[in-house]
Amino acid sequence: MDKRKRVAIQGFSGCFHEQAARLFYGMSGGSLAGNGKESDLEIVECGTFDGLYDAMDTGKADAAIMAIENTVSGGLLPNFELLRRHDEKIKGEVFLRICQNLMALPGQKIEDIREVRTHYMAINQTRQFFSGYPHIRIVESEDTAGSAADIASGRIYGVGAVASSLAAELYGLEIIAPGIETYKQNFTRFLIMDDGITVPEEDIDKVSLCFTLPHKAGSLAQVLTILSFYDMNLTRIQSLPIPGREWQYFFYVDIKFDSYKRYTQALSAVRPLMEDLKVLGEYKSFNPSIS
Repeated sequence: MDKRKRVAIQGFSGCFHEQAARLFYGMSGGSLAGNGKESDLEIVECGTFDGLYDAMDTGKADAAIMAIENTVSGGLLPNFELLRRHDEKIKGEVFLRICQNLMALPGQKIEDIREVRTHYMAINQTRQFFSGYPHIRIVESEDTAGSAADIASGRIYGVGAVASSLAAELYGLEIIAPGIETYKQNFTRFLIMDDGITVPEEDIDKVSLCFTLPHKAGSLAQVLTILSFYDMNLTRIQSLPIPGREWQYFFYVDIKFDSYKRYTQALSAVRPLMEDLKVLGEYKSFNPSIS
């Protein structure tokens, strides 16, 4: 019987979502992530972020991993709405350093490349590098790894892709220029939705919430004051407008804490002040030292 965990990703095999999945499920000591062997993963490719939830709902995937924010580009706002709309809970997170690489079929030099294909976010992250090569035309594509796959399958010479080192490995391309991203401290945070993971209460030190507030002065300040009183560390807050309700917003917050008991007390204290409160997930925050 095949016991591999089927993980849905947005994009093609070899993309950064797959790298993040392999990091999370292959991390040492990763008992929360199953047996901790990335070789036991089966990657389920999805064309859209909505497709991640479709894959889980239809039984095509056991879990999904979804990018939620980047240190250079900010939050992926539509994905916050997906978290609110669906019932799958966040069971973990992982931070991946985004290293962009220029790759092409083997035996070529950068002087041989006339066109480069990649996703628009990769274009934004590598503009400074390509400004030094005006002979190269940059073409936007749907996916970083998908561009690499197309070049490999079509044996297209003179055309390069910007993608992960995993994509180069999977599709037999040669990295011409590694690490061409402008900002080296470029990280993306990914969330893991996996009903097969049970996080012990003693390990939970982070929660993601979504709520609305009464449209009156000081409502948000009240909530933040109470959270501070209970030693809750607010690591992110994102507001998005509520369609059809003028100047009212959904608030998405991430909170870290040292005591689960203090967290539950804080939640009980702020709950009467909130409307439409939804706990998106209680989980263990990512520790880069175990990757």
